[in-house]
Amino acid sequence: MKLAELYKGKTHSWMMLECSGSKNDTHSAVNQYFIHSEYESLLMDPGGIELFSPMLAAVLQHTELDKLTTLFASHQDPDIIATLSLWDKAIANATLYAPSLWDRFIGHFDLDNLHFEGVSDEGGEIQLGGVRLRILPAHYLHAAGNFHLYDPTAKVLMSANVGSAIKAPSDTKFVEDFSLHVKHIEQFHKRWMPSNQAKANWIARVKELDINILAPNHGKLYKGEQVQEFLEWFDKLDVGSAAK
Repeated sequence: MKLAELYKGKTHSWMMLECSGSKNDTHSAVNQYFIHSEYESLLMDPGGIELFSPMLAAVLQHTELDKLTTLFASHQDPDIIATLSLWDKAIANATLYAPSLWDRFIGHFDLDNLHFEGVSDEGGEIQLGGVRLRILPAHYLHAAGNFHLYDPTAKVLMSANVGSAIKAPSDTKFVEDFSLHVKHIEQFHKRWMPSNQAKANWIARVKELDINILAPNHGKLYKGEQVQEFLEWFDKLDVGSAAK
């Protein structure tokens, strides 16, 4: 697993934990993100079963397990949250922030230690030590209950599947030429983002934020002017179509 620092400030840092996926699926690369402060840490979208061991080893390079106090799950896909039961056994006292719609499903993970904090449709906040993080609604992009996590200090938006690229080259961490990157994201967004109205609501909300890095679950990240290029492109895209 590759470790890359996305942001380092006085109070906390953002790490990108990049895994190339399982041995049988070379196209399933997943980006996980980890916020580390002196006293508390947060792990976002902790990943599939095959990622648990390398993720655990990576986290232990930066903090003790008793300081991993918070997990955030943006949506319910297996590549995002299949390891919840394993993390539940590894950390004794932590809170899982996830959509409140999961309330009737969360019991199926057989969690003993993780405290489930359901996030209402309007979103909310996470206080991580002295760091204030905003939970932003991103419903139907692509899950019915879906959230993104925004750090106004670091100016980083973890955007889950919005902005994700599948089977894209991993030669660089950030998109360098958006016009060349479009072919890796267009069909994915047409198919997996089912609502133009939901897309418009999200874009209006996100355009009010000061974002330096947009960090999706898959593929390259967007930085600086590439963030605006993606938002403008996504705004014009007609989504909810499986047509090739």
